Amino acid sequence: MLAPAQVAEVLQIDVDEVVALVLDGRLRGMKVGTPSRWRIEADSVEHYLDDQAEEARRIALWRESNAASFPELWGRGKVGRPD
Repeated sequence: MLAPAQVAEVLQIDVDEVVALVLDGRLRGMKVGTPSRWRIEADSVEHYLDDQAEEARRIALWRESNAASFPELWGRGKVGRPD
């Protein structure tokens, strides 16, 4: 279990953003102790980072596929309206 400050340092975000990720369900955490303090499961941080990397990979592929759909950009195919 990690403190929000530790998670914030790893993710390079604010502590408030870490708590927001927990409340949003993107990180698994709970309040423990008296007074209650947030603790985040370490493996959920790893899963979150994996999800972020996968999302970035998919966005890059999507952008690449959009660029590839314009053959005139790559010098292949017929240009529809040459200027």
